[in-house]
Amino acid sequence: MAKAPKGKELLPPIIVKKITVVAGGHHGGAWKVAYADFVTAMMAFFLLMWLLGATTEKQRKGIADYFTPTLVKMKQGSAGGYGLLGGSSLTEADKYPHAMGQTGTKTMTIPRDATGGAKDGGSKAKRTATLQKRVAEKLAANEKLRKLARQVRMSVTPEGIRLDLVDDADFSMFRIGTTILTPDAAELLRAIGQAIGPDNSGVTVRGHTDSLQWRPGDPANNWSLSAGRAEATRQALMRDGVSEKRFRRIEGVADREPLVEGSPADPRNRRMSILLMD
Repeated sequence: MAKAPKGKELLPPIIVKKITVVAGGHHGGAWKVAYADFVTAMMAFFLLMWLLGATTEKQRKGIADYFTPTLVKMKQGSAGGYGLLGGSSLTEADKYPHAMGQTGTKTMTIPRDATGGAKDGGSKAKRTATLQKRVAEKLAANEKLRKLARQVRMSVTPEGIRLDLVDDADFSMFRIGTTILTPDAAELLRAIGQAIGPDNSGVTVRGHTDSLQWRPGDPANNWSLSAGRAEATRQALMRDGVSEKRFRRIEGVADREPLVEGSPADPRNRRMSILLMD
């Protein structure tokens, strides 16, 4: 070992250590995320192409109408509408003597005016607004009809424009267990018939009942009752301005399509649906 000159210190040696990094291990996952996004986008694109090829023009128009935000509007805070035909929510808590009317969950939408061409549902929106205006004018004709306006609900469906005339705790379209219209219901149907009379579309009438059962041994049942009430509604509409040739179907579905699914005995499940077909 060398000695430092006299009077001087020997500095420590500098050691350089060379480390060689061998390639291998994880390379990072950013490219995998980008690739997954690309594959997802391509899958969505090909799914869209398949749907466009597998559906008819009418079906595509119905889908477009369903997703067009200007065609429907939910009333804030409830399932009710706005204006004369809006009324209260169909599933809000009513003053029923029992709790069965307090558990509804189904919401409904009603149309509002919109603009646009035929491809984006503009023609249907215009027709809906026109019909809504005519019905509203008829129901505003007198005080009794204005009160009954809360029983009328209008909605846009893929098949056409549907008017639902809904019972509740204080109103019934028919006398209990019969196909005889109540005086208020006859007056309401007169206004509806006059409003939809100028429309040339086909009409389907569907009757609904609640789930209350008949007495044992009674030959009647909810199927025959709902069908009979649909026929009584058709005859009332014919007397009030709807041509017989416009009717396409008369249906009775008993209690199989409840409006308030959680409470099949709820009086709001009793209703008449009048569909103005596209």
